[in-house]
Amino acid sequence: SFFNDMIASVQKQSYPQWELILVNASPEIAELSTRADSLCNADTRIKTIKLQSNLGITLNTNAGIEAATGDFVCFFDHDDILEPDLLFEYTKVINSNAAIDILYCDEDKLLPDGHYVQPFFKPDFSIDLLRNNNYVCHLLTVRKTILDRLPLATSEYDGAPAHNLVLKASEI
Repeated sequence: SFFNDMIASVQKQSYPQWELILVNASPEIAELSTRADSLCNADTRIKTIKLQSNLGITLNTNAGIEAATGDFVCFFDHDDILEPDLLFEYTKVINSNAAIDILYCDEDKLLPDGHYVQPFFKPDFSIDLLRNNNYVCHLLTVRKTILDRLPLATSEYDGAPAHNLVLKASEI
C-alpha cells in the first residue's frame, strides 16, 4: 500500500511535466514487477529500471540517477507521499532564481488514519549544521548537471546516501 500511495501522490501532482524512475531491486517479487510494468504501460512518464538483485540503496539509487533525464532529480522512498503542489512550487522557485541547484522541504509523518504527526520544520541551508546533522533527508532535489559532475557513490554510504549526496552536491 505504501508503494501505491507514493505512485498516486506523484500522479496527482498539479505540475504535469515529471518523470518517475522506479528502481526495482526486488525482481523476485512478481507482484511488484507486474505493478511497475502496468504503471509504465499506463503512463509514459513512469519508467522502471530492473536490477538483477538488490545492490543496496546507494547503488540502486545510482541506477536511477543514470536513467533520469529531467533538469532536476528528486530523491524519495517508496513510503513517501508528495503534497499535490510540491513539484509546482519547486518549479516556481526554480523559475524565479536560476541559481538554485538544491531544494528540500519540511516533512511530516502521516498516520494510517490520515492525521499528520511529528512535523519537521527544516532550517535554511547551513553547511555547518548539515555536516553534523542530516536535516535535509526527504524530499531532496538536486540539479541534474550537478549530479552528473559528481562521482557515483559507493555502497559504503548505504547508511546515509542522501546525506552524502547533499554534502557533495552543496560543495560544487
